Amino acid sequence: VQLVESGGGLVQPGGSLRLSCAASGSILHINAMGWYRQAPGKQRDLVATITTRGTTNYADSVKGRFTISRDNAKNTVYLQMNSLKPEDTAVYYCTANLREGWNTPLSTYWGQGTQVTVSS
Repeated sequence: VQLVESGGGLVQPGGSLRLSCAASGSILHINAMGWYRQAPGKQRDLVATITTRGTTNYADSVKGRFTISRDNAKNTVYLQMNSLKPEDTAVYYCTANLREGWNTPLSTYWGQGTQVTVSS
């Protein structure tokens, strides 16, 4: 199973970016998917999660600015980030809690991370 992120980059304060993360490989079913971020010298923190049915959860710091969504048919999760601030600068990681087969346990997989830099 692989999770591949894309869409990171450099953006000015107030700008927008859209991150994508596609899961591929032997996948029977994906439960929750989400995004975390890690700034230099800091711990990895939750940004947002979304269940199979679309129930979402956000960190207080991004509520009203970020929107998480997913396409179950494509095993893909998105993060639309608007009104970006310098403090949003971090490496963003996607995660998926999934089952590879009928007799395998639920496991959590991580992407390799994509850099988001908010700076003028």
